[in-house]
Amino acid sequence: MNKLLPIKTENAPAAIGPYSQAIKVKDLIFISGQIPLDPSSMTVVKGDIEQQTYQVFKNLIAVADASDSSIDNAIKLTIYLTDLENFSIVNEIMKKFFSSPYPARATVEVSRLPKNVSIEIDAILSVSN
Repeated sequence: MNKLLPIKTENAPAAIGPYSQAIKVKDLIFISGQIPLDPSSMTVVKGDIEQQTYQVFKNLIAVADASDSSIDNAIKLTIYLTDLENFSIVNEIMKKFFSSPYPARATVEVSRLPKNVSIEIDAILSVSN
């Protein structure tokens, strides 16, 4: 039987529902979808898609760090956007956090996200590469 280890950090937003920030099982870490919440105030960061995307990546990094891994060990990302017109902006920001080989990725447009934000990203990491 696989032991599920919940990951929790004060450096990322607390879960706003019945889920863990991340779960570690064997050599994989599954990070729940992160939205652009400031972890200290639990409010959505002010600004456009750029500011929101940077905050989402900061939150992903905080959870990755708390799991004794790194965002550099990302295997797969799923990006949810309320407007695919923002696709190229998110791509440019993603290049600041990752280098080749990039993680596998899916990007989908959705009608709405929690707290009416513009972006949410979840991730799967390996414990080490």
